[in-house]
Amino acid sequence: MTQLIAFVTSKTQLSETSVKNTIALLNEDCTIPFISRYRKERTGNLDEVEVGAIVKYKEEFEALEKRKTAILKALEEQGVLSDELQQKINATTNLVALEDLYLPYKKKRKTKAETARKNGLEPLAKIIMSQNANAIESIAFKYVKGEVTTVDDALEGARHIIAEWINERTDIRTNLRNQLERYAMIATKVVKAKVDDEKAQKFRDYFDWEESLNRIPSHRLLAILRAENEGFIRVKITVDDVRALERIDNKIIRSNNVCADQIELAISDAYKRLLFPSLSNEALQNAKNKADESAINVFAKNLKQLLLGSPIGEKRVLAIDPGFRTGCKVVCLDAQGNLKYNETIYPHPPKNDSIGAMKKISSLAEAHNIEAIAIGNGTASRETEALIRKIRFKNDIQVFVVSEAGASIYSASKIAREEFPNYDVTVRGSVSIGRRLQDPLAELVKIDAKSIGVGQYQHDVDQSKLQKSLDLVVENCVNAVGVNVNTASKSLLSYVSGIGPKLAENIFNYRTEHGAFNSRTDIKKVPRLGNKAYEQGAAFLRIKAPKNPLDDSAVHPESYKIVEKMAKDVNLSVSQLIGNKTTLNSINLKQYCTNTIGLPTLEDIVKELEKPGLDIREQAKVFTFNQNIKTITDLHAGQLLPGIVNNITNFGCFVDIGIKESGLIHVSNLSDSFVKDVNEHVHLHQQIIVKVLEVDVARKRIQLKLNK
Repeated sequence: MTQLIAFVTSKTQLSETSVKNTIALLNEDCTIPFISRYRKERTGNLDEVEVGAIVKYKEEFEALEKRKTAILKALEEQGVLSDELQQKINATTNLVALEDLYLPYKKKRKTKAETARKNGLEPLAKIIMSQNANAIESIAFKYVKGEVTTVDDALEGARHIIAEWINERTDIRTNLRNQLERYAMIATKVVKAKVDDEKAQKFRDYFDWEESLNRIPSHRLLAILRAENEGFIRVKITVDDVRALERIDNKIIRSNNVCADQIELAISDAYKRLLFPSLSNEALQNAKNKADESAINVFAKNLKQLLLGSPIGEKRVLAIDPGFRTGCKVVCLDAQGNLKYNETIYPHPPKNDSIGAMKKISSLAEAHNIEAIAIGNGTASRETEALIRKIRFKNDIQVFVVSEAGASIYSASKIAREEFPNYDVTVRGSVSIGRRLQDPLAELVKIDAKSIGVGQYQHDVDQSKLQKSLDLVVENCVNAVGVNVNTASKSLLSYVSGIGPKLAENIFNYRTEHGAFNSRTDIKKVPRLGNKAYEQGAAFLRIKAPKNPLDDSAVHPESYKIVEKMAKDVNLSVSQLIGNKTTLNSINLKQYCTNTIGLPTLEDIVKELEKPGLDIREQAKVFTFNQNIKTITDLHAGQLLPGIVNNITNFGCFVDIGIKESGLIHVSNLSDSFVKDVNEHVHLHQQIIVKVLEVDVARKRIQLKLNK
């Protein structure tokens, strides 16, 4: 435990006490949202990012310890585990260094060095490495026997053994690693047979490219590696070979005789055949890992912004999934997102029944008391939006264009089939569009985050790391907002702290069988939902219009008694205390501190009581594109246009300006000053004004500038 705490502390730079207590909580099966929100006194007020970092390095340490155990066992079985080697292994805090220590003892496939040993050439290799002999050929002649037919064969075999020794030296490997880390270049060349391939053209910038490996931006490296995987280019890692060889020579050669000549040949062989291929691949993989991490961070930030997107709330919605030939799929949803009606209209070519479609939409809006209309942003979106805006509704109805990314994935999923077993995928897709307007978070959790399409090169990065990161983002977002336990889907419930898929299903089934929960205490009646799960999840599950008003707040049930005492001390009921800012701010919180609850938690409680159950998300706002811009050919440099940020990357952000192609605001065009982080200037789904800088119709590329 001491080593674990020291390791995590060194990586996070957090206090030892915070790390120790957080690890203890994690070992008690507490979740990140619960720890960061309700155990601030124990953690020293760490937020979910800091707790997440502790989780990450705790897992890294445990993986390192597991590998150490496996290596020590293997060395012991080989009978080569000395006290010195064991001490070195136990002291190692780096997986790469650990593998270097194990390398000389690792079971190898048949190598040139192994063949030379079987031919009895190891003694000759040791003589050469001693660098004391002058008549080395005469000595080598003694080893000419069996498979070794000449002196040259004997010397070559000895050099293979020496090359392996050189390859296994940790100091030499570390030195070359450092050189690769600082000076390696990545170079690309187009595969000649692919130079005119249409699919290769999007990678043509990399047909002849060279750049420092440690400075290449993550998006460029991932693009290059994708181009290589698709067979369009070849990638090569280079470094100054002369300098690298000189540094190895300086570590080994200490004489000026024939032995030194043989060693120099062995060094060259070791470098070209063993060291450089292995360590250059490692350097490229390290760069790829960093690029993955950067891309995953971008994806995670985008996903968080998307999940916390503005909801319209519990309003009756008419949703449209636009289309031309197959028509527009229309559904009517009640305020809770239940499907009340569905139909298909054909306002666009080839049927062109716009008048009939407008009448139908108008009558549906009146019949179902529709308060908002959601239009998917795919094919025929602009045409459908223009049609809807021509309709004169009796009531004031807001019209929104909603991203339908991933809607088709949801509509064909098991979740959608369970929700709507009697409807086809087109109806399910329209429902998803409407529900996204009502509550983006509740709907998007049903879709694999990787299918939502907010990020860069998400299919090229480490998929397990990506999934883990995205799951964590979803969990944090769900718990930050809170969940109505009486309306939430199984998918949404499964992300609540301490719940998970199985308990989510149990909650859903219990609610279906017994009706709505009347209090948080009722949640304990759910089968297999024990005290631990209740402790972790209760405060994130909300009861609307409850008997106890605290049940619709972020106040944890374990703190109810403190709130009741506060209310009693000021001669008010709990209901009267809630929202009473003047009284709440006058309370001396120090008198309510205990051994387990301190000022951070008490301050959170007061903040929550001021506005209990407040949704942290902004309200959805209506947005209208420039109606004169319908295709890329309508654009020209200098235009100012309204747009919505629909994706953020490390090199800039993409903006929907109401046509099929999104425009790019390169990082250099976000501000007149240096931009360190794109997210500091824009956020996903932000409504902005952009200036058109350049339009490349042939390549379907639009360059934009943020107009501030």
